Amino acid sequence: MTVDLNVVNSAAETLPHRAPQVPRAKKPIKHFKRPVERPFTRADRPHTTVLFGGLTWSHERLIQGAWEGLGYKCEVVPVPDVAAFQLGKEYGNNGQCNPTYFTVGNLVQFLQRLEKQGMPHEKIVNDYVFITAGACGPCRFGMYEAEYRLALRNSGFDDFRVILFQQSKGLSQSDVEAGLEMNLEFFLAMLNSMNIGDMLNEIGYLVRPYEVNEGATNAVLDGAREYLADVLKRQPKAKVGDGVEKILRRTGLYNQADYAVKFGRQLTSSYYTDALHSVRDQFADIEVDRFRVKPVVKITGEFWAQTTEGDGNYNMFRFLEKEGAEVIVEPIGTWIMYMIHQFKQKLRDRKGLEDKTPMPSWTKEPHRRAAVEARYRKRMLKMTAAEKIFAREYTKLQHALGGGILHELVCQYELQRMGHPYYNSRAGGGEGHLEVAKNIYYSNKGIAHMVLSLKPFGCMPSTQSDGAQAAVTEHYKDMIYLPIETSGEGEINAHSRTQMALGNARIKARQEFADALAKTGCTLDELKAYVDEHPEMKKALYVVPKRDDVIGKAANFVLHVAERMAKEGSRRAA
Repeated sequence: MTVDLNVVNSAAETLPHRAPQVPRAKKPIKHFKRPVERPFTRADRPHTTVLFGGLTWSHERLIQGAWEGLGYKCEVVPVPDVAAFQLGKEYGNNGQCNPTYFTVGNLVQFLQRLEKQGMPHEKIVNDYVFITAGACGPCRFGMYEAEYRLALRNSGFDDFRVILFQQSKGLSQSDVEAGLEMNLEFFLAMLNSMNIGDMLNEIGYLVRPYEVNEGATNAVLDGAREYLADVLKRQPKAKVGDGVEKILRRTGLYNQADYAVKFGRQLTSSYYTDALHSVRDQFADIEVDRFRVKPVVKITGEFWAQTTEGDGNYNMFRFLEKEGAEVIVEPIGTWIMYMIHQFKQKLRDRKGLEDKTPMPSWTKEPHRRAAVEARYRKRMLKMTAAEKIFAREYTKLQHALGGGILHELVCQYELQRMGHPYYNSRAGGGEGHLEVAKNIYYSNKGIAHMVLSLKPFGCMPSTQSDGAQAAVTEHYKDMIYLPIETSGEGEINAHSRTQMALGNARIKARQEFADALAKTGCTLDELKAYVDEHPEMKKALYVVPKRDDVIGKAANFVLHVAERMAKEGSRRAA
């Protein structure tokens, strides 16, 4: 095939003329960089107030006292309400979960309130700093920091400082250590305040449903909270002597000695147990009526939703008590033990992978293999010691306050054994396998008539748990399990669903009480007459033995009273 060049050239002449291409000037590439935030330094500490919140009122007040004892100015942000939720939605992104909206909006609401009271903007941003929890995800929890920045910027407080305490990496700012020192004293103060907060929180929910004089428990609880906050504020400082300090500094051993003295004081001192003993006497004087038949409801779910005491979870704790239930709240201690347990699991799974090389063998590389084993066992030993020490300190405080009425920390290894067949214990996010495991534990162990799981709407880890719970409830037919997704709206619907499930739990409790009463062969009036003659059995801290097959406090109390009557050979007339 031949081509006529004349035809081609004439056709080319008819095409529109195109100007020669001029190379474009290259624009400089501007990569995104995280904004540099003003640090909270040691020089700022005398005039800067640290804001925090998000826990129960008992925990927050005790943490405030502990931090004030360390020399910090601090203030608790009020419990967030629906108005704070609406502010969070107004200034934040769409599609976030309600803990984000409530906490972000609550901070903005607090700062706006300061402005309305006449405080200048410059003083707010210079004299206040907010500290809260953060994480890398995998759920929307990883977006908390970005949401705080966005909401503060949209509300006119873009230069306000927010510090995130990462669950796995400590503080998000390295410079902030000068202002908020994460040393051993800070760690021990947080440990003691959170543990004591767990005790106060639980004993209130255990005693209040059975109090004879309404309001007696809250009155004692308020006084005990303030007293213990002052105890934490006045906690004595442990340090080596001045003469010894000079010698140790010259030898370079001061830091190790100072650490040992402070840690040793924590393990051996009776400072906190003595304070709890005096509080215990006040709780012991509260008169209770354990013949009241009440269903026992265990609260689980996402950390914030199952902890907060306000609109964030539809005031669910107060609603349950109003409906005649006894509530078992979740202690922060369980979460701390879970974090230690998960870290130990990670160490086992990643043993020998630090160098990103295959595990060396004993035959070919004995020295490398020995080094891997030594490093692994050293880290495991540290975490096991932390696990044992935390459990010891927690139990010590429990015995000092509640004797035998407070619930012990649940064994994490038993929870893993129960939950793993339904929810892989290596899956992270939220509470992981704990939601599934605690449902089985509290239902199958005869501790609760009903398990109520509170979580934010659309919470990914909790949604996964709910899927696994379908298999759990299929295998445990008698289980009463109710998941509730919380938001700023929908309170009436949530309370209605809870009432329906609580009705079934109430039927179980009443039947259990009737069976226990029939088993004793005594009438209720005979048992009450015996208790009237033994007033110590009406005290809040009187220990009633718990039977494995009996859940309710009233049913256990009936059996216990009948046993005491049988031992004395007495049978009181009605």
